[in-house]
Amino acid sequence: MRRLRGVCLGAGYFSRFQYEAWARLPGVEIVAVVNRDIAKARAAAAQHRIPRAAAWSDLAAVLDTEQPDFVDIITPPETHLEAVRLAAARGIAVICQKPISPTYAECEAVVATARRAGVRFMVHENFRWQPWYREMRRRLDAGALGELFSISVRLRLGDGWQEDAYLARQPFFRTYPRLFCYETGVHFLDTFRYLGGEVVSVYSRLQQRNAAIKGEDAAQIVCGFATGATAILDASRYNESDAADARYTFGTVRLDGSKGHLELDLEGNLTLKLLGQPARTLDYPHTREGFAGDCVYAIQSHFVDRMRDGAPFESTGEDYLKSTALMEACYRSQATGQAVDLIP
Repeated sequence: MRRLRGVCLGAGYFSRFQYEAWARLPGVEIVAVVNRDIAKARAAAAQHRIPRAAAWSDLAAVLDTEQPDFVDIITPPETHLEAVRLAAARGIAVICQKPISPTYAECEAVVATARRAGVRFMVHENFRWQPWYREMRRRLDAGALGELFSISVRLRLGDGWQEDAYLARQPFFRTYPRLFCYETGVHFLDTFRYLGGEVVSVYSRLQQRNAAIKGEDAAQIVCGFATGATAILDASRYNESDAADARYTFGTVRLDGSKGHLELDLEGNLTLKLLGQPARTLDYPHTREGFAGDCVYAIQSHFVDRMRDGAPFESTGEDYLKSTALMEACYRSQATGQAVDLIP
């Protein structure tokens, strides 16, 4: 089996989870780290035993010299279009963190750049790869709940109430004019689509609860599916949960269907209760290794498998534009105070 060689762009807070997952994947070698801050690139390369570190200005030269099979883009959204252009011009496949870009038009440009060049492009949207959501999908496909009626998510991260909120981990969150839906809520909107199918309407109410930041940090969002089902997200980064690690499951989830319901708690336990029957805890694998049930390893494993067998990625650029459009519709709903209809 030929080893796949990759170059990673970015050395910020979340990149560690991606570097660690690449290191565990058999048949994969990260050959270079590129970052806007060369000191951070060198530190990441040393920590993860990657042979080369370079500054962003040297990205084109790194791609020409190393000739990798893929580029993993872990940098802020405003850098993605340039990075994709450089990779696409050289026929290099891309896996790109979300948000794809700051605006919807630029997201379309990123996806179109990869498509025109004929290079493979996948969005690193890892929430749907959390093991509890994969198990929910398996149960839905098996008909365990019958017809899906509703999905409800309650999220309380509690990392955004302090005066110095986000400074230690992701300081750029403080200045985002759009925060919760743009950066966090889109994860759940994509997961709603994964579990329930296409969304045809959305209504949202957004709040800024911490005056020390610029964007919204709480939201209540109601999504209507083409099937007639409904999804509700009740979320706050300001208020706290009772979990020792609020970032393990990122909240509680309940799915109601014609045969019963399925619930996720803050520790990753899934409970199935069929109508008229006692509840039972489901036995399924989930781990605290890596990030949020090791979902980064799961999605990167999928990327590697599809790179090898040539089959389509699950989160293509074209598909993720639908989740991005849904996120944008949340802001339009907030601005107008009305529900927004989407083209299915």
